[in-house]
Amino acid sequence: MTPKQRLVLLVATLAGAVSAWHALAPSWQVPLPTPANLGEERLQDFRDALYFPIREFLAGGNPYDPAAMFAHWPVRQDFNLYQPYHLLLHAPFALPGYRVGAVAFSVVNLLLLVALAALAAHAVRRIVAAPFAVTTSVIAALLVTSQVGKAQLYVGQINPLVAVGAAGALLARRDRPGWAAVALALAWLKPQYGFPLAVLLFARGSRRVALTGTAIAAAASLPVVVLLVVRGGGIGPFLDVVVANLTHARGTDYGAVDSLTAQRIDVAAVFFRVTGWVPAGLELVVLAGVLATGAVLARRLSAPLADLLTCLTVVVCVVHQPGDVLIAVPSMAAVAALWWRQRAGHGWGAAVLALAVPFAHLYTVDSAVAATLGGRAAVTVDGVAVVLAWGLAVYAAVRLARVRAT
Repeated sequence: MTPKQRLVLLVATLAGAVSAWHALAPSWQVPLPTPANLGEERLQDFRDALYFPIREFLAGGNPYDPAAMFAHWPVRQDFNLYQPYHLLLHAPFALPGYRVGAVAFSVVNLLLLVALAALAAHAVRRIVAAPFAVTTSVIAALLVTSQVGKAQLYVGQINPLVAVGAAGALLARRDRPGWAAVALALAWLKPQYGFPLAVLLFARGSRRVALTGTAIAAAASLPVVVLLVVRGGGIGPFLDVVVANLTHARGTDYGAVDSLTAQRIDVAAVFFRVTGWVPAGLELVVLAGVLATGAVLARRLSAPLADLLTCLTVVVCVVHQPGDVLIAVPSMAAVAALWWRQRAGHGWGAAVLALAVPFAHLYTVDSAVAATLGGRAAVTVDGVAVVLAWGLAVYAAVRLARVRAT
């Protein structure tokens, strides 16, 4: 490395370390969960989607049953339909006391963000001859300082693992399809990631990766499903719990398409927030239409353009939150490098800039938007930006296809 690169490495490492310390602090500062502090936002996803669901499972219950979770544990949200293998994969964080589990989980999440930055650096090196260590440190520092990165540790989400899985599947699908399939299985941890990503990988020609990764996720979940079916008294009662879970999710402020307070960034929810109207069946229409558009266009592109369009399609086709754009970090960085080298059109650059909005949407900006335009506008900004990024990527892909055709 040159002296300038060594300086950048040092500054990025120091800045990232300071940001990481502040981002980890909620894990040891958060009060122990009780029925009196259900509104506590620090580590709320760790509490509601990991620690107590796994405790319910280990105690012999069914964590997918909203009634059981609300009756037995101090949780505010129901446990969504994550892949059942989640209850085994993350069990080590639920075995010790809450504080120890929260700190350990946050540290692992931080390391996963660094791993995601390393994957992004690898993607960038395919475009430009950038030093791997420098690029990794810079992206990691930006990640852990950004709103999206800090939110993963503040709320205690499992998105860093899912993002590493999705990025790994996209980057390794040609050279190492076996590892790509394992990575896709990790992305399946949340079905709203796994399903569209598997469909898009299949459409792009990585059929072995799509099918094998899906099969691995299903096989890993099967023992847990069998145990829950046996405990519940059969398939019928188990399916009743699944229906109750979906019914509850559709009625929550954070999950319903017509919620004025949810931070959903998918096309259906953004359409409602902008227009105040939600046609019947809109979510299914959006899922099918957006997926089909992304599949047709992505297969005509090469990486990293196809990867960015794939990631954007995943997060706007079905229920997603601003933090879910984390999966696009490697392809976003690679397309930015490609655009900088003037080997990508302005549409791709504009898409990257629009996608950067959730990362830069800090508390002070959010407070100013809410004070000026109201809370509804504040929770709509990120969604509009991400949907706009997808639209710009679709436009750039169509334009590129026409240029190549002529």
